[in-house]
Amino acid sequence: MELEQMTPRRPYLFRAFYDWILDNDLTPYIVVNTSVYGVLVPQEFIQNNQIVLNIAPQSVGQYLATNEQIEFNARFSGVPQHIVVPMAAIEAIYARENGVGMGFEDEPQYSIQSESLSSQSKSKSKPNPFRVVK
Repeated sequence: MELEQMTPRRPYLFRAFYDWILDNDLTPYIVVNTSVYGVLVPQEFIQNNQIVLNIAPQSVGQYLATNEQIEFNARFSGVPQHIVVPMAAIEAIYARENGVGMGFEDEPQYSIQSESLSSQSKSKSKPNPFRVVK
């Protein structure tokens, strides 16, 4: 079976590092590429098309990780927000305290997904509805 036909590795590696970081009593942070379709984060905290998010259990609520995305509720400057991050948008996961973690390489499955989503959005001529949280 060719790599392109297999499921992406990122969700599995992400969950393994998330558990490992928590098992060592450290704080998991993720680096998110906010230009990926479907990212729902507060715009005012984005710098250079990236945002760093604390995803420790004590910092988020209603946390759910699937093979497609993670989502949770969090507060930003005291304002509750619902956050959605597609797996394709997660660039890295690391422990805040020591920086140990893993950066994720591009995977062909995500390139194929983003091409089909971008062609769908161009054909409909609608802006990405998930980009702005107020």
